Amino acid sequence: MSKRVSFQHSRRPSLSRVRGAVVAAGLGTSMVLGAGAAFAAGTAGAPHTASLISNGTADSVAAQAAAQGKAAKAAKAERAAAAKKTAAWRIPVAHYALSASFGNDGSRWAHKHSGQDFAVPVGTKVEAAHGGTVVKAGPNGGGDGPAYGNAVVIRHGNGTYSQYAHLSKIDVRIGQTVKAGQKIALSGNTGNSSGPHLHFEIRTTPNYGSAINPVSFLYKQGVTV
Repeated sequence: MSKRVSFQHSRRPSLSRVRGAVVAAGLGTSMVLGAGAAFAAGTAGAPHTASLISNGTADSVAAQAAAQGKAAKAAKAERAAAAKKTAAWRIPVAHYALSASFGNDGSRWAHKHSGQDFAVPVGTKVEAAHGGTVVKAGPNGGGDGPAYGNAVVIRHGNGTYSQYAHLSKIDVRIGQTVKAGQKIALSGNTGNSSGPHLHFEIRTTPNYGSAINPVSFLYKQGVTV
């Protein structure tokens, strides 16, 4: 009898340990399952998060591309403006003083003055006022008469001509293509001239008698004399 009781008492702690183990196992299982559920939930949310990140990245790339495109467009416009400025009309000499103007009366010409005179020292660089082709170059006004001395006439693409007279030296030849600002001659005091200067005309033909007011013409091209 005492042995049976002893046996039963000896089994009870064992059952308690078993139950404790089962409970612990259950808790462990629930913790594991809970962690797994949390992981699963995080994984389930990942595509949405990735979508947000992906959309944000796409927007950033698009904004950057738009900014680069805008910068490229601005640079292109700047280059075009610079090219236009390079090809624009300009004053043929630098550091000048204005003397006789278009339409003035005077004893040095038979009719009213046909151009604008720029008083400059002999040897001053004379530049093409606009790009074009040389159609006259030489003494005797390039064919317009001895009053002009050494002279050059350039034909321009817009149907106008520019003339440069009283030169000391001519650096271009007939048929040569020149750019705006290119050196074409040196100023002088040749022909019917009372002092060193450049006589400058704008014409509607290459010949004498077709001159228009060069200062007004240049002003319309954005050039102030």
